[in-house]
Amino acid sequence: MEWKTDWGLRGRMGFTMFLLFALYVVFIGVLIQVFNVGIIFTLAMFGMFSLAQYFFSDKLALRSMGAREVSADEYPDLHRRIERLSQQADLPKPTVAVADTQVPNAFATGRNKKNATVAVTTGLLRALDEDELDGVLAHELAHVKNRDVMVMTIASFLSTIAFFIVRWGWLFSGDNRQGAPVIVAILVSIVVWVISFLLIRALSRYREYSADRGAALITGKPGALASALMTIDGRMDRVPEEDLREEAEMNAFFIIPIKAGFVGKIASTHPSTENRIERLRELEREMETA
Repeated sequence: MEWKTDWGLRGRMGFTMFLLFALYVVFIGVLIQVFNVGIIFTLAMFGMFSLAQYFFSDKLALRSMGAREVSADEYPDLHRRIERLSQQADLPKPTVAVADTQVPNAFATGRNKKNATVAVTTGLLRALDEDELDGVLAHELAHVKNRDVMVMTIASFLSTIAFFIVRWGWLFSGDNRQGAPVIVAILVSIVVWVISFLLIRALSRYREYSADRGAALITGKPGALASALMTIDGRMDRVPEEDLREEAEMNAFFIIPIKAGFVGKIASTHPSTENRIERLRELEREMETA
């Protein structure tokens, strides 16, 4: 089943990425002026850092979650589902990983379609029925198909550098020769980090809607993903606080974000579960009348 492209959603994503690009161009220009370094040197340094982030972000994500690659002998049903859904999505079968945690969640990582991993938690496998699990796995495969991990990694690259300057720049601000330039760089980095923080989270929310649409297309069952979202959201309240705190840093990758108080709500990487379910119900009605 196919439907018309959501140009409103694509337009919002494109505009957000344009704002990020413009912000980062200004940021690079300020750093070059402040530290009086050549643009070639600056771009080379940024390039090396971005390549390291590009090639190793997936391994860091899996390690931070305590997820490990599992074989078809260990989780035969999970492998069969992902293989079938990958064929339906016209994707190579990704690596399959499982994290032993009560938090019912899933995420995708990897730099491209051929080097992707779909990870689920043991809590998720216990919580969902067959159709719901397919919906969640299809959502993660839609992220892979849309290259969302790569997009979000690139989008957050200079934001990460700005964060490091803010965090560690004060160590060099006492140097008489570098003090003033470093302070200027720190102040600019604070502004860049705050603005990019909000833009990246807006971009992440838009891409979640897109992945929901992709999952509905892959499975043909928008209602199954809507049901899974309700189940997962309801189960989050039963997870011990220490488990939630340990995994809150992975919010951008999860199928449902971990709600870490007031700040977690206003800076969420995901739309509200209610809004996602409402859109999925609309897709379900659209498919029924097509």
